[in-house]
Amino acid sequence: MVTKRKSSGGTTVFIVVLVIVTLIGCGLILSKKFITNFTAKKSEVTYKVRSETYENVIEISGVVSAAQKQSLQALSSGTVMDVFVKQGDFVKKGDVILQMDDSTEKYNLAKHDYDMMSTKITGSKKAYALMETQREALLQKIAERKVTATFDGFIAELSVSSGASLEAKDSIGTLVDVSYLIADVEVAETDVVKLEKGQPVDFKFSACDESVHGYVVSWPAIGEVTSRGATVVKARVRIDDYPDTILPNFSFSGKIKISPDETYLLVERYAIGRENKQAFVELAQTGQRISVTVEPYGSEYVKITSGLSGGEVLKAQSEPMSSGWNRQKGNFSGKPSTGRGAGGASPPPRM
Repeated sequence: MVTKRKSSGGTTVFIVVLVIVTLIGCGLILSKKFITNFTAKKSEVTYKVRSETYENVIEISGVVSAAQKQSLQALSSGTVMDVFVKQGDFVKKGDVILQMDDSTEKYNLAKHDYDMMSTKITGSKKAYALMETQREALLQKIAERKVTATFDGFIAELSVSSGASLEAKDSIGTLVDVSYLIADVEVAETDVVKLEKGQPVDFKFSACDESVHGYVVSWPAIGEVTSRGATVVKARVRIDDYPDTILPNFSFSGKIKISPDETYLLVERYAIGRENKQAFVELAQTGQRISVTVEPYGSEYVKITSGLSGGEVLKAQSEPMSSGWNRQKGNFSGKPSTGRGAGGASPPPRM
């Protein structure tokens, strides 16, 4: 007797079909759940429109100096007869600050004048002309017995008194002109092309809470290499008006302003939606949709050029990449780069 074996092919096909149908069903359920979760997640995410200021500046630092400075020195050796000023006095150009004993020099001049009178009567013209030249030298020796001011200014230091004995080139004090202040600051070779005479400069002194304003005066046509190996140009900056708390030799930090500050409205690009090639945003509180115009600003941000005024909270229109997503907070954790002085870095490259 021959036993017939029942074929299992139909059962296998049925099982395969059942598995496929089951997988498709699970996929649809998971997809629906994913879409629901994504939509709910996206609706919870908001972005705030922020105002950022970009400063196009060259950062500087240094020490201010008086407009002019004269080291008061004895021009010859001798005894101090009179001191006509004291520390803190204001003097005019040509004022005598100190008088040394000049009796010998005056005697020599008087004797020379007497000899000149005799030579003019009995001597030759050449001899008389020579004596005139010699007289100029004697007058100079008398002048060297004084210390005089070479410009208008204040006696910043004075360390001499009557009766003191001085040697030639002994320092007795300092005269300064503080009608304005100056400083020579290092500018990197790559920034020299940005310099212009008269550019505004903002100074910050530790001795003063308020900002002090000045301007660029000049810079040389040659650079120099610093001890650090950097090539720089020493630009001169000047301050005309400054508070009394600022004195010569005070240190400062500052910024040469290359162009006026620019204020941007920035927001993460995920807050921007598009419909019919028109950009729009949606207010988180009211759901109002507003048409905006935007420009790329780095890889994560856009600059809003019209439609918003700043401070608005917007709904997310798309989801960031997972690498930039803060899953705990449900918010993008990055921040836009800003200009120098508004975050310490240059703005991100425009795209």
